[in-house]
Amino acid sequence: MEIVRRVHAMREIVREARGRRLKIGFVPTMGCLHEGHLSLVRKVKELADVVVVSIFVNPAQFGPGEDFDRYPRNLTRDADLCVAEGVDYVFTPEADELYPPGPKTYVEVTGLSDRLEGKSRPGHFRGVTTVVLKLFEVVQPDFAAFGQKDAQQAVIVRRMVTDLLLDLEVRVLPTVRDEHGIALSSRNRFLSTEQAVAARAIPRALEAARERLADGRVEAAGIISVAREILEAEELLRIDYLELVDRETLWPVTTVDAPAILLLAVECGETRLLDNAFLDPS
Repeated sequence: MEIVRRVHAMREIVREARGRRLKIGFVPTMGCLHEGHLSLVRKVKELADVVVVSIFVNPAQFGPGEDFDRYPRNLTRDADLCVAEGVDYVFTPEADELYPPGPKTYVEVTGLSDRLEGKSRPGHFRGVTTVVLKLFEVVQPDFAAFGQKDAQQAVIVRRMVTDLLLDLEVRVLPTVRDEHGIALSSRNRFLSTEQAVAARAIPRALEAARERLADGRVEAAGIISVAREILEAEELLRIDYLELVDRETLWPVTTVDAPAILLLAVECGETRLLDNAFLDPS
């Protein structure tokens, strides 16, 4: 495995692989890799001849007062995990490689980026789509894999790929969870033992929503209510948003008569936790 730090070097590798007609698979990450990331790597390995993992903590998607400075970083550990998974290249550029001085150009998917997580974190998704497009341009993948835990992000990236006619396939893969059902996240390490126990209410709330729909009760208000009751019973959790939305438009639905997503964000101490559940009336 090779660690690549410069854009021009990564592009040269890509040109060589393209010249040999090799398929390139890509997993963009911010590092602090866990089993969720590694599940994406394994899927990409099934599809591609060359596997690239990027590790870049993107400053453009963090707002003032957010946790950019304390976001966990451990390149040595991440590289070891990538070696064990058979990754070919880890692309880990410095910020000035992807953001030349005085940038004027950004990418924003309007209508999808200013709701839910985007409403709570203005500018977040503009930072995400801008860096993802830059990474796509450098790596030129045939396939890119994202996790379903960040469901809104996945919808937005897919929309960007469609709208900008990008020649790649985006795969969105199931959320990987721990033994208590909590979605794996790099930020979970910030939870105290007590907070980690409280966070178990999140998968319980999502399961209660699924059970209500399975009972034939399709009203969105009732589904949201049963999930909210479970979350609010945990004193250490503070709900930021809990919404039932259409899978494509991300706009609220009143009944689940078509595939929908229950999306939530909660604050647990200083840690922000995201999760979601696909709800399908069929």
